[in-house]
Amino acid sequence: MSTAEPADLTAVAQDYLKVIWTAREWSTAPVTTKLLAARLRVGAPTVSEMVRRLGAQGLVDHAPYGSIELTALGRAHAVAMVRRHRLIETLLVQELGYSWDEVHDEAEVLEHAVSDLLVERIAARLGHPDRDPHGDPIPTADGHVPTPAAQRLWDLGPGEWVLARVSDADPGVLRLCAAHGLRPDVRITVVAARAGDGPIALRVGGRELTLEERPASALWVLPAT
Repeated sequence: MSTAEPADLTAVAQDYLKVIWTAREWSTAPVTTKLLAARLRVGAPTVSEMVRRLGAQGLVDHAPYGSIELTALGRAHAVAMVRRHRLIETLLVQELGYSWDEVHDEAEVLEHAVSDLLVERIAARLGHPDRDPHGDPIPTADGHVPTPAAQRLWDLGPGEWVLARVSDADPGVLRLCAAHGLRPDVRITVVAARAGDGPIALRVGGRELTLEERPASALWVLPAT
């Protein structure tokens, strides 16, 4: 089986590896061709062919009708791309005045254009941050991912919590959270847990609000200490 060097990977291959890795970052659900097709907005046959190519390069393992798993080599490439993406998002917010709901698409383009040297210069300029503006961990240059032991707010009961992460999957949810002051490191109180599919009641900075499942599921928290 052949292996791929970084220079051999196309931007499309890098995107696949990154999506496979991030799909499992906060979830235990298996990564399937259907999931990749939805996230990458391509057809299932296109995904199947690309996964076959990645397998031939020693980057993924995929048994027929089974989940898609990264090999050690595939994980190394994926984590390197995640590092690029999140450092660029952080640069855009901290240095160029972007809002946190604007940066994902910009970073998707720029991550393929910057050199390794520039990535490390960006990291140094930013003070080697360990998380991006949404609270997602930024892998270190040697591949370590400082993931916090955060839990999804929607699954929790009443109590005191500190926001660790806000999912960037939905720009509309990011704008809603920003309007309510829901950002990493903000302390929140769950006043009333959800009943069935009903909303949860929160207290944030002395204000009370209710959140439905969609925004509440985007919030990941740590116990307040």
